[in-house]
Amino acid sequence: MARVVAFIPDLLFGSNVVGALQAGGHEPVLVGAAEDVPGALTGADVLVVDLTADVEPRLEAMRPLLGGDVRSLAFFSHVETDVRAAAEEAGFDLVVPRSRMARAGADLVSQLAG
Repeated sequence: MARVVAFIPDLLFGSNVVGALQAGGHEPVLVGAAEDVPGALTGADVLVVDLTADVEPRLEAMRPLLGGDVRSLAFFSHVETDVRAAAEEAGFDLVVPRSRMARAGADLVSQLAG
């Protein structure tokens, strides 16, 4: 079981992700604002970030949090391949389309958490 901080401002999709993570045996915490993410990361294993909107501000806010002990997973709209490249460049450990996050989010988190 991994403790997961999910920065997903879209509350409907965020609730779906949280439910899937809980069903997969993880302990998710849903965060809706970038400024709340650093405080929520205490004791976390994985950070999940929604990059389907407001990409540049979200990347800038998350960049200082990447590369440490907390593994990171970002998801993006499949039609915006430039977002994938930007997220990988920013330092996310894994970057997947939103559809894959919806389908296999709990498994992806398990892989990252080891």
